[in-house]
Parts: sequence; C-alpha cells; structure tokens
Amino acid sequence: MEKDMNYGSDYKYIPATSIGSGVGIEVLPDLYCHTIQIVNIILVGTADHFVLVDAGMPRSAKEIISITNERFGEHNRPKAIILTHGHFDHVGAIIDLVNHWDVPVYAHELELPYLTGKRSYPEPDSTVEGGMIAKMSPIFPNEPINLGSKVNQLPTDGTVPQMPDFQWIHTPGHSPGHVSIFREKDRALIAGDAFITVKQDSLLKVFTQKEEICGPPRYLTTDWNEAKESVIKLQKLHPSVAITGHGQPVTGETLSKGLASLVRNFDEVAVPDYGKYVDKNIH
Repeated sequence: MEKDMNYGSDYKYIPATSIGSGVGIEVLPDLYCHTIQIVNIILVGTADHFVLVDAGMPRSAKEIISITNERFGEHNRPKAIILTHGHFDHVGAIIDLVNHWDVPVYAHELELPYLTGKRSYPEPDSTVEGGMIAKMSPIFPNEPINLGSKVNQLPTDGTVPQMPDFQWIHTPGHSPGHVSIFREKDRALIAGDAFITVKQDSLLKVFTQKEEICGPPRYLTTDWNEAKESVIKLQKLHPSVAITGHGQPVTGETLSKGLASLVRNFDEVAVPDYGKYVDKNIH
C-alpha cells in the first residue's frame, strides 16, 4: 500500500447483507450493476474501455476484482474509478483497488476533504426516524480515508473522465459533493444515493430488497433541502433507466411514476419526522 494512502482508523467489515448480494444485472450492454452486501457497484463500458463507479463495502476488493475479471478478462483494468461520494459503503475497497490496478480516482471537489484525510463526515444519526439500520449506524465508519495523489477533482465542465457521452450532475444533500452521472442519448442515470430503490432504513426491506423509489438513506443525509432539490433536478432529466446506490435498477414507467411521486411527496415520505439533521420548520 502506498504510504500516502490509508483508510480511517474506524475502517472495518460491516456485517450487513441482503438476498441481492453477489447478484449482477446487465442493465444495458455497457452498464452492469453488481450488489456487494447492501450496496451497488457499476461497471460502465466494454472490455477494451471501461470504468468502475463506486467501490463497495469494506473488505470487498477481492470480490470486485473477481467480478471485473469475469466480465472483462483478468488482463483488462478500468481506466478510472468514479465516486458518486465518499461514504464508507461507496469507498470500502478503494485503496485496495487503486493499489491493484494503479488507476486514478475522480470525485467532486466538495468530497475531496473526506477522501484526503482532512475531514470526517458528520456522524451517522442513530436517532433519526427509521428502522434497525439507522439504529446500527453508529458502527458505520465516518472517518476520512486518504487517497493522497490518486484522487482528482472531476472536471468543472461536467464531463466524466473516461466516460464519453456521460456528464456528472451535482446532487448534494446526502453528502456535500454527491454526484449523479447521466447519459443523454439513452437517458441512462447512475444516481448514487440521491435517491434509492429500497428503503435503506428498514433491515427487513434491505435484506429482502423490496423495491420502492425512496429518498436518500436517512441516517447519513445531512441536508434535506438540498436532497429534495437534487431529486427534483434528476426527475427533470426524465431518465429511462436508473441504477442507484442501493436496491435494484429501475426502468420505464416504474421509474418515471416513482420519481414523480417522490418529488411530489418528498417532505412526507423522504424527510424523517425527527433526527439531528432534520428541521421540519424549514420545509
């Protein structure tokens, strides 16, 4: 491991899983979604040119490398790793993957302090309205990892390195520099945790992967005004298919109706009634 890269001191395996763990779905010929325990990674592209979006749960590097080898061959490596944000379940294997593949990492400017060892995320809110996962959240790592010189700022013009035809869209709320990634020609959306398709606060729904279009995970979302604006922004793109950070990919009418309903009822269904990052009076 390079000396200038390290995980936070609270880095550890998290004992949470779902029936979807280990399952991969080819959403489009060049978009592949694979579930690592409770979170998705996405492979974008073909064997001769692909990128990895997000980096799974802690201690999942071997699985991610195996998935990539199986899809594209063990002699091929991603051109880059793009991070929708830096929460523990999206960067869990990042340092191991960078060391294995020697590839650059890209994230929004506002996420860089959490990826270069400078700033910890706010602590998960175990008091927020929700289910058992919210109650478990104090065990989740929130200290910054340090990718050193391997992490780069996404270009300010909205292009995504090594992902032609895609653009990144700033969708904060769940985290300050959260981004979603969109391809206009087929309206394919990688939403990260701006919205998700499983109610992430419910242990039962996470385990069974019950599909429903929801707001971002409550226990780690710190700005609900921004989170709402981000969902509105994504709904206006009229995506035809969406891969989210948690839950199954969604398409067609299920996606369009679900997103429209989420926008319409965001304050009632997404924003929790209580929690340390919630102020109902400002909605």
